[in-house]
Amino acid sequence: MHIHHKTYRIFGLSWSLIELQDLLKAWSAVSIAFAIVLVGFSFSIKFLLGVALSAFTVGTAFLLHELGHKVVAQRYGCFAEFRSFDQMLLLCILMSFFGFIFAAPGAVMIAGHVTREKNGRISAAGPIVNIILAIMFFAAYAIMPTLVFKYGALINSWIAIFNMIPFWQFDGAKILAWNKAVWFSMVGAGVGLLLISAF
Repeated sequence: MHIHHKTYRIFGLSWSLIELQDLLKAWSAVSIAFAIVLVGFSFSIKFLLGVALSAFTVGTAFLLHELGHKVVAQRYGCFAEFRSFDQMLLLCILMSFFGFIFAAPGAVMIAGHVTREKNGRISAAGPIVNIILAIMFFAAYAIMPTLVFKYGALINSWIAIFNMIPFWQFDGAKILAWNKAVWFSMVGAGVGLLLISAF
């Protein structure tokens, strides 16, 4: 029985057991790594709170970014499943002990007929999710100025901008090849939100 090949329909999307496991693995690793940088590793309530803060802000930023790609790709009829990069997750945690984060938790693997426009739209979905999350966190911070909301706005703005780098396999390269106006608009939105959130 090939249990990993079985798929489930959740929220109108197709998911496999291995994909759900990889998502949980990536979310956990990123949350732990950022918590180590934020509060330092220890067997304490303080560290657990740091993990919770990171899971709510950084973890969701990475997770929902990837799911943005998945949703649009599956809407176009493509196979789209997240796979974690296990070696990179280990490196992410190890580097965090030195106060440095290099996070490449995984990616959505896509197969199917994809035109330049479709590829651009699929790629744009991830950073757009981060821009929306940054706006939501900033709005929440305006109502209730807490570190959690400010951190959430900053992290999502930064991830949106970072992914817009027009190079190699970054989302920005595919978006720029599809539509320059969309690329400039998204970069402008990300930079604007980052500057606003920083104050």
